[in-house]
Amino acid sequence: MTAIYDCSVDAQLLTGMRLARGAIGRGELVVLPTDTVYGLAADAFAPAAVQRLLEAKGRGRTSPPPVLVPGIPTLDALAAEVPDAVRELVAAFWPGGLTLILRAQPSLQWDLGETRGTVALRMPSHPIALELLSETGPLAVSSANLSGRPSATTAAEAEAMLGDSVAVYLEAGPSGAGYEAVGERPGDLSSTIVDATALASGGPLRIARAGVITRERIAEVVGEELLAPIVDADSAADASSPAEAGADGTDAARS
Repeated sequence: MTAIYDCSVDAQLLTGMRLARGAIGRGELVVLPTDTVYGLAADAFAPAAVQRLLEAKGRGRTSPPPVLVPGIPTLDALAAEVPDAVRELVAAFWPGGLTLILRAQPSLQWDLGETRGTVALRMPSHPIALELLSETGPLAVSSANLSGRPSATTAAEAEAMLGDSVAVYLEAGPSGAGYEAVGERPGDLSSTIVDATALASGGPLRIARAGVITRERIAEVVGEELLAPIVDADSAADASSPAEAGADGTDAARS
């Protein structure tokens, strides 16, 4: 049985973080707290590790995981272009519960799945997640649960589902503190996903998944005129990009 390290205890925090760094470096999986739900993390630049993440959750390559980043400089390094509206959203909501879908840098040497050149990026506000990201670099992070099961809000909940497929579990208490559950399902603390890939061609921003950052708050930053109209769920599913498929729906990546 994989150990769970209580990050509220200094000795366990130091040990857990050291082991988590080593596990990521070896291409293994780590469960870590985020400000929304607990995440299942792998080195974003290690294709075998990303595949291990998908297999642990019971998902395929058509559901690529989002990537958590330690800061805005990493956003600029991973995205092919960052439009002004996206920078305004980042300034307002990062670190925090907003995931942004952008065109990925074509030179990136990674394989997250069938993304068709897009990447979903987020900077979390949890100190444990940020510390680990600062030491490992970008991590592919999906919600720490089996596909179709509720997202874990503690490491213990994640361990009950994922077991020995994970090398290290970091426990930091219940996730989602400070957020109102306003997403797609009762109790949902998912990040809000905004697809910004159409901006370069004059199109609107589209909310691909409702979450802890409301549409009203987004409109306050970028203006209602820059947001696509709300569509029904069937239409949204038909329009989903590959990056959204990895962070959207009942088998969603919810961190």
